Amino acid sequence: MSGSGSKGGRAFRGAVVRSKGGKFLLEDLTLAPPAAEEVLIKVTAAGVCHTDHIIREQYFPTPLPCVLGHEGSGIVEEVGAAVTTLKAGDRVAVTYLSCGHCPQCETGESSYCQHFFALNFGGSRMDGTTSVRDHTGSSVHDHFFGQSTFGTLAIAHQRNCVKVRDDVPLALVGPLGCGIQTGAGAILNSFRVRSGTSVAVFGAGAVGLSAVMAARVAGATTIIAIDVIDSRLQLAKTLGATHTLNAGRTDVVKEVQEITKGGARYSLETSGLPKVLRQAIDAIGVRGECGIIGAAPLGTEASFDIISHLVMGKTLRGICEGDSQPSIFIPQLLELYLQGRFPFDKLVKYYPFAKINEAVDESLSGSTIKAILEMPA
Repeated sequence: MSGSGSKGGRAFRGAVVRSKGGKFLLEDLTLAPPAAEEVLIKVTAAGVCHTDHIIREQYFPTPLPCVLGHEGSGIVEEVGAAVTTLKAGDRVAVTYLSCGHCPQCETGESSYCQHFFALNFGGSRMDGTTSVRDHTGSSVHDHFFGQSTFGTLAIAHQRNCVKVRDDVPLALVGPLGCGIQTGAGAILNSFRVRSGTSVAVFGAGAVGLSAVMAARVAGATTIIAIDVIDSRLQLAKTLGATHTLNAGRTDVVKEVQEITKGGARYSLETSGLPKVLRQAIDAIGVRGECGIIGAAPLGTEASFDIISHLVMGKTLRGICEGDSQPSIFIPQLLELYLQGRFPFDKLVKYYPFAKINEAVDESLSGSTIKAILEMPA
């Protein structure tokens, strides 16, 4: 179906990706009013996530041109006729979208919603309609993760907006909607890491360092951060890592096994690289659990040793959005932050929205861990 039109819409500035691997182009756009269960948000800020990059590179078939951005925060300006949970003026963090009525959603497992891919990567609503048009009147794909918050305005659903408390900076909270909750949730929700156990985190980006912080909250006594960038490993130590390993200079599987006297109880792979996944699997010990978080292009395959898996009782599982119920988990993370136990603000660097391509480039180079784009007032 075509876009929903610009009648009665609002002018805004948005970043559009028009071709595979292309730059984010700042354009004057028009946003249609929210549908019945949707809200219009004045975006305060939006985190830059690796998933934005992989969609730009077309790892997944999200249609272009598209407004990306899926770690937004802002203030509700307008609500649809059927909205019951939000009102104008509410401060919100915007997260992934779920349908709310499939078996997974009904049992509290919304991150595995039956319609997750269509709702978050389809580039439109489920019925194919969109809300954004460019200066020529042509439709631009949107509703990325149910939000498309790389813009000064955005449309979201009441289901993927989480009201946030007044005593935290609104510009900071957007990354809780994806990368931060994914890493922390893997530890606290998916693995339910027990105190006194060991955790090896492969990749010390925003997701991996969130896992490190969460492992400390959970009481893990051996927390190993693995990366190839020394500055990230140094930061990991300040955030709770008891050991750090540079994968470019050492045999990380051997080192993890020696540190943990036989293999880690839990490992987390955040890079999306098959060779790193193999290391994460080999680094766990008897009855160990390995979680896959890193996203790879569709069709990517990896291998592992069947017999060691069998005789050691290892578990390998995928983890989406940290098994998080955002309306519960995001407020919990904010409480931990205010207590000084989850200092995710140490990961961030702020950029003006106009410097979105610089923010993306520095994120990809590793010089910035979590870029946050601040929208003009």
